[in-house]
Amino acid sequence: MKIAFFTEMSFNGKIQRTHTNMRVEFAWMCALNADHYNINQIPTEKYDLGIVIIPKKNPNFNINDLKISCEKVCVMQEGPNWYWQDYSLEKQIWYYNTLVDADIIFTHNELDRKYYTGLTNKSDVRVMPSLMIEDTIGVVKNVSRNGVIIGGNFVSWYGGFDSMIIAQCLDDIICAPSMGRKQDGEEHLINHLPYLDWKEWIHKLNEFKYGVHLMRTHAAGTFALNCAYLGIPCIGYNGLDTQKICHPNLTVDLGDLESAKKIAQQLRIDDEFYIYCANNCRENYNKYYSESIFIEKTKNLLK
Repeated sequence: MKIAFFTEMSFNGKIQRTHTNMRVEFAWMCALNADHYNINQIPTEKYDLGIVIIPKKNPNFNINDLKISCEKVCVMQEGPNWYWQDYSLEKQIWYYNTLVDADIIFTHNELDRKYYTGLTNKSDVRVMPSLMIEDTIGVVKNVSRNGVIIGGNFVSWYGGFDSMIIAQCLDDIICAPSMGRKQDGEEHLINHLPYLDWKEWIHKLNEFKYGVHLMRTHAAGTFALNCAYLGIPCIGYNGLDTQKICHPNLTVDLGDLESAKKIAQQLRIDDEFYIYCANNCRENYNKYYSESIFIEKTKNLLK
């Protein structure tokens, strides 16, 4: 099957396996050997499937333009399933009509699949699993791990304050990645990593013993997935497939900080529980999210 991706990025071509900033969308393109185009570009080549990732902040484009070169056009979810409802009413109606006009809708999570199925009444809504291309990472060192890494900054999008409260139960140094929404003053409460590309991030993440990511904004779930790949137990919310599948014993209902605290305390004092969760998340990553599994699932998905 010949596949093209369309995003707001300006480059044309393929993603090489050695790309050092292998984000989820790049991993999909790489694994599927897909070509990439800017969303407003109409290819001269013909494709069996065009997968469009509509930019969150500049969503305007015409899906019918892509149908000129693509036999089927799929809209891939970008961000949380509710994001588009912050658009003006005119753009909300445009976005909804674009979903209805698509041949297929791809989503991040099973809960998102149910949402878009109910929203559009379309029969062809599917989950596209998140993915890591491991080639780029290279050898991950066997290091002595310590500290807690939380998944984001102190804004509602990431839920960083909630994550910090739970991380404190682990009685260890708390760090967070530097991201675009970082608040002034966060450095008085936690430590920040410098801005890192994806490869650097994986190697730095490998130094931490625990992960906490109580983020209400559910999308691709890469933090939980990255932790699982490295065998780092991660506390997070239900509704996010990578979290509940890779870390089933560390997953709580949305807002249930009471249960999250109990789990954190058990991880800290119960070595057997910690080792079990660390081994279990790594096993689940290999079983459900390795590249070979992704390709097998996606081939069946695209038949």
